[in-house]
Amino acid sequence: MYAVIKTGGKQYKVQEGDVLRFEKLEGDTGSQIEFNDVLLYSDGENLTLGAPVIESAVVTGEIVEQAKAKKILVFKYKRRKGYRKMKGHRQHYTAVKINSIAI
Repeated sequence: MYAVIKTGGKQYKVQEGDVLRFEKLEGDTGSQIEFNDVLLYSDGENLTLGAPVIESAVVTGEIVEQAKAKKILVFKYKRRKGYRKMKGHRQHYTAVKINSIAI
């Protein structure tokens, strides 16, 4: 059994028990969260597509962690001009454990 949900402008394939990293979501560690934008649901035999979402479907999960990802370096360089610029960035994320998929 799996579902495809939309959050943070991206789509994710989720199954019960998965721990996924999403863009920063509001909530504290240990709190419950619901995803109502379910685009697709499959129980192994039947496939249900939404147009654009499945109205009755809800995916629930628990926030495991609110943190920052590893630092990425952004380096700009123009040859022969003496131009160099280095900047770092750490993206905030929310780790969520999927508890149930209900339709």
